[in-house]
Amino acid sequence: MKNLKVVFGLVLLSICLLSFIKKNKSVKQQNKSYELIVSDLTIPWGFTFLPDNSMLITEKEGKLIHFINGEKINITGLPKIKEQGQGGFMDIELHPNYKKTGWIYFTYASESGMGKGANTTLMRARLKDTRLINQEVLYKASPNTKRGQHFGARIAFDRKGYLYFSIGDRGNRDENPQDITRDGGKIYRLYDDGRIPKDNPFINSKNAKTAIYSFGHRNPQGMEINPFTGEIWSHEHGPRGGDEINIVKKGKNYGWPEASFGINYIGTKFTDKTSIKGMEDPLHQWTPSIAPSGMAFVNSDKYPDWKGNLLVGSLKFRYISYCTLKNGKVVKEEKILENLGRIRSIEQGNDGFLYAGIEQLGIVKILPK
Repeated sequence: MKNLKVVFGLVLLSICLLSFIKKNKSVKQQNKSYELIVSDLTIPWGFTFLPDNSMLITEKEGKLIHFINGEKINITGLPKIKEQGQGGFMDIELHPNYKKTGWIYFTYASESGMGKGANTTLMRARLKDTRLINQEVLYKASPNTKRGQHFGARIAFDRKGYLYFSIGDRGNRDENPQDITRDGGKIYRLYDDGRIPKDNPFINSKNAKTAIYSFGHRNPQGMEINPFTGEIWSHEHGPRGGDEINIVKKGKNYGWPEASFGINYIGTKFTDKTSIKGMEDPLHQWTPSIAPSGMAFVNSDKYPDWKGNLLVGSLKFRYISYCTLKNGKVVKEEKILENLGRIRSIEQGNDGFLYAGIEQLGIVKILPK
């Protein structure tokens, strides 16, 4: 009789234990905030989705990866890419009508052209099997410089099919950003084939770089078209403080380095002004700096509570800032995906899910709450 009681007790205990484990496993799965989709990546600077939902991923060191059916395939036929400081193989985007044109656009650091070192280059090409073909350089910033910082390099297309891309000030804040005759510290606008639109703001300005759309930027590493308004939103690195979100407007001056909320890295000031008449104030700013990289608007029914808001990656603090927007302003921030690694890139996939490229980890899918 005693043995039967012992056996019964053990069975009951086992049932309770299994129930507890199952319940807690279920809770853990429900609370999980991400799923690792592509593993073992170093610096996934940019990525985009092909119509078949496979991914093209740029690795900063100079690799282009096609992730398809769970396999990573290295694409050949790339241009010569110079990994120099913050520069290397950077952003990648598809033509808005990719199914018809087949064009893929990407930015990289190149040694070609005038001067020693490298500078930001915009190219388009097509993918045939596992090789890039039909390569065309659409824009090459000049001159080259040995400085390793501020290549910019995000790409976006607007609703009319214009192509926008950024080039940072290349570490030369005192000459490049405020001078429209020089590359660097600018956002540029082209037609999809590299031609310069005749209504660009500085098309008739003497000696101007006529591809310039806006100027006075430091290092824009996030750029997206707001799907709800059609506006071009960009964010950029400040120095020590003063990271900014801006709405990019034709011909406008965004103040760098004449106005900034930041200070020099050594703690000294380079300007006493945070706002100057005739220059654009930031929509939002971070002090201390979060080192923003990558951004995406939530435009998907997969995230009903998030729809209409904005995600911005933080390199420095290793999280995504979920920014609640109200009347076009950031009114609240919440940290998500903390401590997985430096957030380099964020995209919304064809399937409506949000994905993030995380350094030393890979591409993760952000799961709805």
